[in-house]
Amino acid sequence: MTSSRYGRALPWLFVLLWSTGFIGARLGLAHTEPLTFLLLRYAAVIGFMTLVALVSRAPWPATGRAWFHIGVAGLLVHGVYLSGVFIAISKGLPAGVASLVVGVQPLLTAVAAGWLLGEKVSRRQWIGLLLGFLGVALVVFGKVGAGFGAAALMPAIMALLGITAGTLYQKRYCPAFDWRSGSVVQFLPTALVTLLVAWLTESFHVEWVGEFYFALGWLVFVLSVGAISLLNWLIRHTDAVNVASLFYLVPPSTALFAWVLFGDVFSNVALVGMALAVWGVYLARK
Repeated sequence: MTSSRYGRALPWLFVLLWSTGFIGARLGLAHTEPLTFLLLRYAAVIGFMTLVALVSRAPWPATGRAWFHIGVAGLLVHGVYLSGVFIAISKGLPAGVASLVVGVQPLLTAVAAGWLLGEKVSRRQWIGLLLGFLGVALVVFGKVGAGFGAAALMPAIMALLGITAGTLYQKRYCPAFDWRSGSVVQFLPTALVTLLVAWLTESFHVEWVGEFYFALGWLVFVLSVGAISLLNWLIRHTDAVNVASLFYLVPPSTALFAWVLFGDVFSNVALVGMALAVWGVYLARK
């Protein structure tokens, strides 16, 4: 019973941790460029998780094929998704708009899951997915502003496609791997590609101040180690639509964190949106 109780709690813990990613990005991007920030994050994760894997004698992927599939999944989930979100925000896209764009992911995943994974999406799940999307739209409605163009919007669309494709790819080709060594395998190609693009487009300038250290540490240990390990567990133990539906809860949770930490306000419409998002996820999850 205890194990079952922990299993039921893990999805909500994942939402709680994942929601803090926008907060860490908001703090860290004030002191460096987006890909430089992510490159430092990836390097720290690789170093830390390599040490953890070696000390705990974690099993490594047994074949080159397994290394390849885990690496591709990591490149999509981490490299494409995170780079898209960070670049979009750095180019002036409001965080609310970025959340709304990425919020299409559960619907996109549901459409693709039947085709690629053979998963059946019930009528109740479709209703939940639509309600969840409407709730996310209401939450971020008041934060949608003018002043941004395609240069800011396109990276967010890239992030949406990356997290959707990565979730489906991992569910199909490499749903089960050790979370310790698997993190290293996922982040290695992500770091290499990010290094190449950053070398071509950024200056690698960093303001090494306390706020940046805190943001980097938070994103490394809470997000890239904690939340990503939970995401891998969820992908292994449930279907793609169930996992994707949880992302509807991220914008409302992020709004609550921003309210507590930064004094951001949200309207009564946003409160209705939060309730709809929660109800939608309840319906969409089996």
